[in-house]
Amino acid sequence: MALDKLDRKILQLLQKDATMPVAEIGRKVGLSTTPCWRRIQKMEEEGVIKRRVAVLNPEKVNAGVTVFVAVRTNEHNDAWLRKFASVVEEFSEVVEFYRMSGEVDYLLRVVVPSIQAYDVFYKKLISKIPLSDVSSSFAMEQIKYTTALPLEFAVLSDDK
Repeated sequence: MALDKLDRKILQLLQKDATMPVAEIGRKVGLSTTPCWRRIQKMEEEGVIKRRVAVLNPEKVNAGVTVFVAVRTNEHNDAWLRKFASVVEEFSEVVEFYRMSGEVDYLLRVVVPSIQAYDVFYKKLISKIPLSDVSSSFAMEQIKYTTALPLEFAVLSDDK
């Protein structure tokens, strides 16, 4: 779906606050409520907007320790990947999971309350699937975090 400038403005506002009333979004982008609502509906139907969520404070929900887990494996086949993905899906502590290029095969972002909780997670993970190498890096400080995607790369329609 090609977006126009109004769509991008709407998305910028929703990425900051998905609870903002449609009437207020419309006012900020120069549309009345109904056309603004229709644009949002279309972007949801087209999958541009995947879902609307609440972003929680990790400290307030006792998940303040972030661990980046680099995984290497000697298994490079579809069956193993499906099994690994299934195992990882079981762990609520894993909030992001990527297949990588380069030295590391997979990268996980894990959130837990403590180093001890991470050790419990780690032991459960390695008991469920064979891994060649697992390297864990604990985040000392979060310097930047956002869920907002940059919109300057979005394909613009010919509409201004």
